[in-house]
Amino acid sequence: MKKPSLLLFITLFFTQASIHSQNDLVKEAFLYLNKVRANPSSYSNEVGVSLSGIKSRHALKWNDTLAKVAQAKAEDLAKNEYFDHVDLKGYGMNYYVAKAGYKLPKEWLDDPSANYVESLAAGSSDPKAAIIQLLNDNDEKDHNKAGHRVHLLGIDEFFGKGVDIGIGWVNIPNSEYTTYLVVVIARHTW
Repeated sequence: MKKPSLLLFITLFFTQASIHSQNDLVKEAFLYLNKVRANPSSYSNEVGVSLSGIKSRHALKWNDTLAKVAQAKAEDLAKNEYFDHVDLKGYGMNYYVAKAGYKLPKEWLDDPSANYVESLAAGSSDPKAAIIQLLNDNDEKDHNKAGHRVHLLGIDEFFGKGVDIGIGWVNIPNSEYTTYLVVVIARHTW
């Protein structure tokens, strides 16, 4: 049996280190979002808009199925150089979440382009910065008009029912935006 080359070992080591560091960055973003959900107003300065008046919400639970779907979408965005909730085949996140085996209401699948569970960010330095970008939502002061903030913080009754979360993140230097973050928040029964 031939011994593995030193180059192969080094390549595998750095690939694993890169995956590990990316997983750590995603975990940091997940934990950060749950901290903001627990006490929104204390993060107003960091987010760049007032989060006062937003009530605390329960912590979201990590879901591997949602994370895999979010990761696949982030990779698709980078690979195919687009930035939209509907992919180039005409499918929205509801379709992919259900296809992965996560049960959603049947009527959510009537329109294959529907998305009730996804927020997207691009061009941020890391996943936590992308979460902050989404929470800032282009400096929108009115919480009711800040769709990403409403989604991530569960501000309204609909999004307040979200329980599970998955986050996908890619950093592809030669892609249009370099970085892409996909956040999927759902629950099995709505």
